[in-house]
Amino acid sequence: MRTRVRHPVTVICATLVGLSMNAWAAPPPDLDAVVKQSMRTFEVPGMLLALVEPGQAPLTKGYGVRKLGESAPMDEHTLFSIASNSKAFTAAALAILVDEGKLSWDDKVVDRLPGFRMYDAYATSEMTIRDLLVHRSGLGLGAGDLLFWPESTVSRVELVRRLRYIKPATSFRSGYAYDNVLYVVAGQLIEAVTGDSWENFIVKRIFTPLGMSDSAPSPKYVKSTNRSWPHARLDGPSRGIGKVAPLAFIPSIANAAPAGGINASAHDMARWLQVQLDRGVSGKTRLFSAEAAKEMWTPRVLMPIDTLPAQLQATQPNFNTYALGWHIKDYRGHRVVSHGGFVEGSASITYLIPERGVGFIVMMNSEDGEAHDAIAYRLLDHYLGLPATDWVAAFAKAHQDKVANAKQVLAAAANLSSAGATQSASLGSAPGPSLELARYAGTYRDPWYGEVVITQSGDKLAGDKQSGGQLSINFTGNPGMHGTLEHVRHDTFRTHFTDRRMEDAFVTFALTVAGDIEQAKVQAISPLADFSFDYQDLLLTPVTQH
Repeated sequence: MRTRVRHPVTVICATLVGLSMNAWAAPPPDLDAVVKQSMRTFEVPGMLLALVEPGQAPLTKGYGVRKLGESAPMDEHTLFSIASNSKAFTAAALAILVDEGKLSWDDKVVDRLPGFRMYDAYATSEMTIRDLLVHRSGLGLGAGDLLFWPESTVSRVELVRRLRYIKPATSFRSGYAYDNVLYVVAGQLIEAVTGDSWENFIVKRIFTPLGMSDSAPSPKYVKSTNRSWPHARLDGPSRGIGKVAPLAFIPSIANAAPAGGINASAHDMARWLQVQLDRGVSGKTRLFSAEAAKEMWTPRVLMPIDTLPAQLQATQPNFNTYALGWHIKDYRGHRVVSHGGFVEGSASITYLIPERGVGFIVMMNSEDGEAHDAIAYRLLDHYLGLPATDWVAAFAKAHQDKVANAKQVLAAAANLSSAGATQSASLGSAPGPSLELARYAGTYRDPWYGEVVITQSGDKLAGDKQSGGQLSINFTGNPGMHGTLEHVRHDTFRTHFTDRRMEDAFVTFALTVAGDIEQAKVQAISPLADFSFDYQDLLLTPVTQH
């Protein structure tokens, strides 16, 4: 009797377990529909998906077109800028060198990279290779990014040299603030240790063993014409508002490639995802050791947990940390390994679910990251056996609210300019600039950025429209960052960059008691501005004045 009673129960339990496992043993049946819905909602021209799971062939697929106005489709071999998802490759490159005994995670950077200096002497002497990868250096969010974003004339060697002039926002190892420039240092350190460039090392030691034959380590190495084109919203009051349209050209951040330069296809990224899930093993090849894999996924720094809007509350983690090139957090109690990537006109998101052996990356050739987030959370829910949610609708609402808030801020900024002009007309010079416009013209310098030149009409910059008496501004390290200065009130002006890819900013001058210009500070206007427009870190002092 016991056997007869237990036997059916055992069969039923086994069947239920099988059903539970089979429920996530293949992609969700509505995946294509969700992808297309997200693309329609957020006006995404094209998407790429790479998905790996146990016992299944990798799913690598393209949706939509490479470029609006053209018919060439996205496919599994279309090259795409994965941006900051490149950071995990730099971490893996260092892991390979650790496995070979050529360096240690605890080696001091200054001992391995002669000439390395931070602004703070203690950080210089104590910073380890591990510190380079975990965003706890004391630098502020995105500090130094103007050295490569947008395109700059600064070399990688010079970028690393100028780190010594960037003042920290906090003390060393006291907290988390995302940066890119220290991953550039990591790339230079790899070159110092191996005698080979970061690009060559990535190709020889990662791409080639994994069979990532489509991939290029940085934009200047891309030769394939099967390439995704970047798109953005540039015709509104700020970047991120307006209609999605192709950029005039594909931007390059080659000098910061170790932080975000890799271009890869869905086909190749499937191989990268699999080697991560297999803890460094690819077929008969071991790329890096199990110990190195564990190190790269070991949380090192606590990340802040922001309060999300009601419709996104379920995505808010209970813990949020950064490891070596990866975020480690939970989603509804399940540990996930992830990282995002954003570069002008393109965005991507990677997720690994170690307990399920599942990994995927969603790549898109436009900038509204909510589009790939909606797809990512549909996949997470499916593979974790969680109830399905209409994430496209939820993220669309969050996006709409974000844009509405930005429009209010931008309208207030525009009203400030209008009010200043009106008061100036009615009250004379009271709210106007303290000095004649010609006094603001001159060359200004920031120790880490370099020169910013302000000229008055007559010294017209290429592409700018002439207007009588108007000031123009030129960020000389970034060829596209030039335009006019409009007076707002008192000693604050606002930029109007000719290239609308650039984020406009307020420029505020401070005067000495004698009435001379002492310094100028810069602040982005739009709340949608990417943190890589790190204007707030500039402190411009006059070198010459007209």
